[in-house]
Amino acid sequence: MSRTVAEGLDSPKAEAVPRRRIVAWALWDWGSASFNAVVTTFVFTVYLTSTDGFGGEAFVSAQLGWALAVAGVLVALTAPITGQRSDGSGRRRFWLAVNSAVVVVCIALMYLVEPRPELLWLGLGLLAVGTVFYEFAAVNYNAMLVQVSTPRNIGRISGFGWAMGYFGGIVLLLILYYGFIHPDVGLFGVTSENGQAVRVSMLLAAGWFAIFALPALLSVPEVARTRGVGRARVGILTSYRTLFRDIAALWRSDRNTVWFLIASAVFRDGLTGVFTFGGVLAAGTFGFSAGEVIIFAVAANVVAGISTVVVGALDDRLGPKTVIVAALIGLVVSGTLVFVLSPGGQTVFWIFGLLLCLFVGPAQSASRSFLARVIPPGKEGEVFGLYATTGRAATFIAPTLWALFITIFGSQVFGILGIVLVLLVGLGLLIPVRAVGRASAAALTPKD
Repeated sequence: MSRTVAEGLDSPKAEAVPRRRIVAWALWDWGSASFNAVVTTFVFTVYLTSTDGFGGEAFVSAQLGWALAVAGVLVALTAPITGQRSDGSGRRRFWLAVNSAVVVVCIALMYLVEPRPELLWLGLGLLAVGTVFYEFAAVNYNAMLVQVSTPRNIGRISGFGWAMGYFGGIVLLLILYYGFIHPDVGLFGVTSENGQAVRVSMLLAAGWFAIFALPALLSVPEVARTRGVGRARVGILTSYRTLFRDIAALWRSDRNTVWFLIASAVFRDGLTGVFTFGGVLAAGTFGFSAGEVIIFAVAANVVAGISTVVVGALDDRLGPKTVIVAALIGLVVSGTLVFVLSPGGQTVFWIFGLLLCLFVGPAQSASRSFLARVIPPGKEGEVFGLYATTGRAATFIAPTLWALFITIFGSQVFGILGIVLVLLVGLGLLIPVRAVGRASAAALTPKD
């Protein structure tokens, strides 16, 4: 069996970990495509915003933005202490399982969302709750990155995980397209009447996530307990006091990391906006049918997955900051061209929408590997909790600018300019951040 060295990145006695463990870890990303690609991007949110039964397109799009904003606030308030407590208690894998299970249940319950105005709020509520617990799960999952990588290959493994997510999305979207959404009568006699094709797709998506989350839960070992908050059963207020103390220590010793957290919060919200509103834009502005949106989604995931794998190697060679800067520049240019050339119709969206996808994956993966390089051993969950918190603290920016530009100019296509503006601001904040190694994060290392 081929093996690679992995554990805490600074461990002088890193264990040899089978490659199958890396694959098992990445399969969680493969499975989570059911939430990222199917629920939030190309199927369920498009179903809500483009189906007449829920209300007008502009109204539902605005409510979608508010639901995601509320979810973002909840994550911002709670993600860092959930990561902190899972680090200390040695229950990172346990909480990954719990949070993933809640997401699976939310996806399955979306089957109940028939196209009626009163059920819009059930759909948005399930989407918001699923988003909160997905982010909690991602905190623990991202923290596991240092258990399956080394300083030499962390970029490639991070990229591999992101790419597995994209490829998982491709396979699942194709199954849903040919099994339920494209045929007049799909598998098991499912039709589009009363939203049944999409609703049944949610059941399959839930099962998909449940099945492919299992390998990581069974193969990646639990982390050892660390001293501090997690060892003793302490209250939430004590956890927050510890959190603020550690943020202050990080600010005193490594402001560069703090600035990266701020910059990444902004540009990651822009990246999320590209995918969250991409399917909505394709259907509303460029006239894609539900089936055409899924075909575009498959192509988008192919492009994003391949680019993420290829650029993962450049991450290790050139450094993650270089990758992120180049990707953000590409996103700003591509997004601007989608707007300027939008009268060209679907061909324009196919070309420049796919170009956007070329840059999204590498930026996401390199952002994760940048942070993983500077986290002290034993604090991965806590700092990735901060990563989620800063990201969610800014999560209202892209939806707000999307809605604001549409409201001001009266056309959905202007929403893309709001997303481009977020990416541009994130790029400006990132440029002064120094590209550094992992050693600078010693301030958060647990003391005896």
